[in-house]
Amino acid sequence: MDPPPGHAIHLLKNDALYKYILEASVYPREHQQLKALREVTKKKEWNFWMVPPEECLHLSMLLKLMNAKKTIELGVFTGYSLLATALALPEDGKVTAIDINRSYFEIGLPFIQRAGVENKINFIESEALPVLDKMLQEVKEDELFDFAFVDADKFNYGEYHERLLKLVKIGGVIVYDDTLWSGRMVAPVGTPISKYDAEVRDYFLKFNHFLATDSRIEMSHVCVGGGIIICRRLI
Repeated sequence: MDPPPGHAIHLLKNDALYKYILEASVYPREHQQLKALREVTKKKEWNFWMVPPEECLHLSMLLKLMNAKKTIELGVFTGYSLLATALALPEDGKVTAIDINRSYFEIGLPFIQRAGVENKINFIESEALPVLDKMLQEVKEDELFDFAFVDADKFNYGEYHERLLKLVKIGGVIVYDDTLWSGRMVAPVGTPISKYDAEVRDYFLKFNHFLATDSRIEMSHVCVGGGIIICRRLI
């Protein structure tokens, strides 16, 4: 079941605790253009597609700890996580952003421009797989990505994984979003759930198990946002 407009998706059972985390730790650190974009996105029909602010703060910290400079993002929507990434990167950092719908990206573009980070972003309007396949044919060893964030078509996560393991450098990081499907992974029997949500849940049960047994990576499953898996490429 999709949440009502403006409803925050989180995994904490206590809404008051979630509110405390946002107000005490997240919002004070939120860039003014991120806040403005979040407020605009909340008014859109599909606002729950937006990566939540506490998750973006987590990703921003990760990018800075890694000293990442070259990143790729699959799935952009209005660009909240994209803007957070661009802000976290150094002045010479670059993020390649891929999404099938530029119209949503156009909503976030003015905020990206006002934040002064448009020069860090290369937006590509396309399905992700053809772009990744083209990159695989052209990329050189010294051009590999430091970091990848995946929040695109859930049923293609396995396909993205195989390609990103060749496009992200050894020691680099791949983050998969929504891997706990906002708690639906362990929803009690009889819980109302749409056919689509059930199909995604079943896919993630298999995908998450695959990542847990993939010897090419180290991984950590983190309970933030709708759930994320952080993978570090080993070989």
